[in-house]
Amino acid sequence: MSTFSIFLILIIIVSFLLVLVIMVQNPKGGGLSSSFGGGGSQIVGGVKKTGDFLDKSTWTLATILVVLILLSNITLISNTTSADSKLLEGSGIENRQVPAAELPQPAVPATNAGDSLDGQ
Repeated sequence: MSTFSIFLILIIIVSFLLVLVIMVQNPKGGGLSSSFGGGGSQIVGGVKKTGDFLDKSTWTLATILVVLILLSNITLISNTTSADSKLLEGSGIENRQVPAAELPQPAVPATNAGDSLDGQ
């Protein structure tokens, strides 16, 4: 398993945890919940310490997620080979002359000797 795959799995786990922590948090009011009539009646935790813990865990998980994304980008760039194609390097090009018989001949419109440009 490559390091990029490990970072990808960690990013998915941290993203899932971040969604869970955000969904558990108590709304501060003034958002969508107050517009639907649930202003102050929806107290889930009510304890000040729980709110602080959820706020800190949200910021911590968000920071970890950003760091993991940056590290995965660095490992992805370091694992790839040269981005230049073989054509740019010149190793895949054969220097050969194209014979004249292989060149396409230009199409010439057929005209009859009796046709005249003036007799239209």
